Amino acid sequence: MSLITPDFEESVIVRAAEAEVIGAAPVTIRLLADSSATGGALSTHRVTLAAGANGANPHRHDKSAELFYMVDGTAQLLSGDQVVTAERGDLVVVPPGAHHAFAAAPGEDADILIVITPGVERFEYFRHLERIAFGKVPPESLLDVQELYDTYFLTSPAWEQARHH
Repeated sequence: MSLITPDFEESVIVRAAEAEVIGAAPVTIRLLADSSATGGALSTHRVTLAAGANGANPHRHDKSAELFYMVDGTAQLLSGDQVVTAERGDLVVVPPGAHHAFAAAPGEDADILIVITPGVERFEYFRHLERIAFGKVPPESLLDVQELYDTYFLTSPAWEQARHH
């Protein structure tokens, strides 16, 4: 394992009112700090899900771990082949290469702080998702940028069973 030495000199301070917001209920993403702001140390965003909404479909990151901290509510998280129910104050860290996904638990809201480390420039990825949601680009266009964002989509029988039963 290599040690990442972040290269930035000023503290990163993001005021809630200044964070870029992607989407609206039931899925809202607040872009907090991208990799370029933290010298490659991390990228972080906050996802708010209402009423059992899906967050991210099953995928993996080959070069980064992903941390999920439950600010509030209840979520289902796929980690490998295990589906975990996480509640306020819980922390789940998924290692590089592990399949994962997240969603608000059925009938529940979830507010999740997500940190990817080492950082990957991700803000443009979320803007891409917004373009898909508005029909400006087709969903399959994500397949063209998987390597760019170190996000590789896959199928998970465990996740399908947890979300559809």
